[in-house]
Amino acid sequence: MTDALRIYDLRREEKLRRAREWFIREFHVDSFEDLRSRFPAGSEGHTFFRMVVSYWEMVASIVNHGLIEETFFFENTSEAWVVWDKIKHLAPGARKLYENPFAWKNLETLGEKFEKWMAKRAPGSIGALRKHLVEAPPKK
Repeated sequence: MTDALRIYDLRREEKLRRAREWFIREFHVDSFEDLRSRFPAGSEGHTFFRMVVSYWEMVASIVNHGLIEETFFFENTSEAWVVWDKIKHLAPGARKLYENPFAWKNLETLGEKFEKWMAKRAPGSIGALRKHLVEAPPKK
């Protein structure tokens, strides 16, 4: 099985699917401190957050290192960008707390590349996607 197919297959794992759905629909925090207070270690939200962010950080690393062709990846998913867009304001706090300037750096790099790629292919699509994500009603 190719790397791209393995990544897709991992996305279908039931707990990761639930975590991804939660992250897209329910995860909204104002700061890294807000994240830590609302989703303390051991909580389902903390687990889901870690699952989603670490999965997409790993995938971003694979793409950034050329193990999956970037254009192929961008043509097939925007979810890594969505994750980065939802957490990028948290990165300074995470990098400070963990004394690691590279925390979530793969997602940051891939997110920036994706935005440039989309701006050339479909100007305005990133803004529309952001608007859609903000307006998406939380799942009841």
